[in-house]
Amino acid sequence: VQLQASGGGLVQPGGSLRVSCAASGIIFSIYNMAWYRQTPGKQRELVATISSDGVTNYADSVKGRFTISRDNGKNMVYLQMNSLKPEDTAVYYCNAKSRAGNRNYWGQGTQVTVSS
Repeated sequence: VQLQASGGGLVQPGGSLRVSCAASGIIFSIYNMAWYRQTPGKQRELVATISSDGVTNYADSVKGRFTISRDNGKNMVYLQMNSLKPEDTAVYYCNAKSRAGNRNYWGQGTQVTVSS
């Protein structure tokens, strides 16, 4: 199983960025997908989830600014981030969890830095 995150980078406050995650080795369409983020010295934080049925949920801190989506045909999950703030700076990780909850996979992370 491989979850390959990409698309991170440096962006100015107020800017936008889209991070992507390519999944392989799983039946992608039946997995719930999520994005987490982590900064040094802090616990990994849930940012957004999208179920196998396409139902989405967001952390309060990103509601209205971030959008999670998935393309089952391409085995991809995306996180569109708008109106970025310096506090969004983190390593963003892709996660895949089976609907039964017994299989849980992580990608390697992609760095997002919001700074002027």
